Amino acid sequence: VFLILYKLSGPDAEALVALAGAIFILPFFFLSGLGGQMADRFDKARMAQRLKFAEIGAAGLAVAGFWLHSVPVLFAALFSFGVIAALFGPIKYGILPEKLPTEDLPAANALVEGATFLAILLGTIAGGVAMTGGGHPILLGALIMGFAVMCYASSLFIPKHGPSAPDLKVDVNIFRSTKTLLGELWADARLWRTGVMTSIFWLIGAVVMSLLPPLVKTVLGGTELVVSVFLAIFAISVAIGSAFGSFLCSGRIVLLPVPVAGLVMAFFALDLGLAVAGLEPAKEALNVPAFFTHGIAWRVAMDFAGLAIAGGVFIVPSFAAAQHWAPEDKRARTIAAINVLNAAFMVVGALLIGLVQKAGLTLPWLFGVIALFAALSSIWI
Repeated sequence: VFLILYKLSGPDAEALVALAGAIFILPFFFLSGLGGQMADRFDKARMAQRLKFAEIGAAGLAVAGFWLHSVPVLFAALFSFGVIAALFGPIKYGILPEKLPTEDLPAANALVEGATFLAILLGTIAGGVAMTGGGHPILLGALIMGFAVMCYASSLFIPKHGPSAPDLKVDVNIFRSTKTLLGELWADARLWRTGVMTSIFWLIGAVVMSLLPPLVKTVLGGTELVVSVFLAIFAISVAIGSAFGSFLCSGRIVLLPVPVAGLVMAFFALDLGLAVAGLEPAKEALNVPAFFTHGIAWRVAMDFAGLAIAGGVFIVPSFAAAQHWAPEDKRARTIAAINVLNAAFMVVGALLIGLVQKAGLTLPWLFGVIALFAALSSIWI
């Protein structure tokens, strides 16, 4: 994203940013079904170790992309990471109920969601620093490969549990397995609804994260480090919201916080759109101290923080309910089906955002659409 926005620029930069998100998420739609079956059929710890070993190769592709400043190579790396993440997702969430009692699931999910967004935070800060002044490919490459190796090393410490469904026959036809999983999810109305609820969170989160860099750069005139500051605010706020969502659940499976959080998300998205409506595109790039001398910067930052905190509250009870209600021998496949649903929502959202940006719909209107969607979702929930 930083390479596209600050080094390549061009009229299609914002659409390319949205496309990058879609390319990363696309494998979740096709491969989550296969990943769920494999996670139930085989030991989840062993599966995690093999996937994290393969991730070292994807990291090598990313290093080559940054070294060459090549968007196609980086898109290939993104797709590779997406494939591995799609297969890893059912393991990551399916392993929690195997290791923990029900009352600990909300807190465990809060830790997973919080850690996920803090990882995004650290990565984006590193990306902003790396792209400043042309970047340093050797340092960036060492960081990427170093973290990939550390990921694999940490996977070796996951305790083995044995397969949940040792007699399951894995269907390697990814289209048929995905269709079967979604059919099974649809058959259980309660699980289907919680799946849609988690998908709403990921759609809004993915769209907001894709709109944030163009908003800060093009409309508000911030440098790469200002974008990193805003992404930090967003990530830390999701972690705070996740912790608050766990506190509200207090060890129970309760969904009342979800629609309330959705309405709060709608409020902050609407205020964000109103805050930037009518602003002229920035004429000069502002560093962090200069940027925050403007009152609009603080308003936008508070709106992003409020939206993200509400998002954290939204997701934790939703996912805890889905994990708890899923049958034990089908838990990974249920989570895989929800991942497919999440991916479908995110890919469609990213593609629609890219299309409407290409057609000329401005950022304030886009945040207004997010607000309307969040409000309608809360009513449905």
